[in-house]
Amino acid sequence: MAPRIALIHALRHSPPPIEAAFAQLWPQARLMNLLDDSLSTDLQRAGALDDAMTGRFLRLGRYAARSGANAILFTCSAFAPCIDAVKADLPELPVLKPYEAMIEEAAEHGSRIALIASFAQALTSMPPEFPPTLRVTPLFAPGALAALDLGDGAAHDRLVAEAASGLKGQDAVALAQFSLARAAAAVAAVSGLPVLTTPHSAVRKLKRIFRS
Repeated sequence: MAPRIALIHALRHSPPPIEAAFAQLWPQARLMNLLDDSLSTDLQRAGALDDAMTGRFLRLGRYAARSGANAILFTCSAFAPCIDAVKADLPELPVLKPYEAMIEEAAEHGSRIALIASFAQALTSMPPEFPPTLRVTPLFAPGALAALDLGDGAAHDRLVAEAASGLKGQDAVALAQFSLARAAAAVAAVSGLPVLTTPHSAVRKLKRIFRS
């Protein structure tokens, strides 16, 4: 039987891109989605992660494990310490941060990576996750997430592409959040660079884990 992959989301825009990536790259995997979009709004309100937030992540991870998940993929890029706590709590399961596979792939494209986010906190938590051999240029796409919240996907993609316009001296562009994957083609068009997305990188890594 194909493995069950638990997908844990903090933004309601995250399920469609990861489900699309699985459909394209590994349709045999069995998916379960857990969504708590108050995680992201509470982080924005608090401004920093705390023990209470870590506890919420631990409970989500334990629920996924008790529900028969063979692996857990978090799709929320701003919660690295909380996900590390789940990794330590569930050592018997593969537990992936949303961007760890993308970071591994980024190193194959060169040492200069532009990192675009529409959720500002992701630009605090993600850059330290890159190895010191990579030089990361963080870029914020203001208004893009709000546009997506309003259902305006075209405006979202345009604003993300604007953040990438004028890039110089970069080897690749990494899109920090799952919700940004929809803008990959627009970013590639304005930057002329390879564009890495978290959903596709994550699915490729999970598939390798279970095929090995």
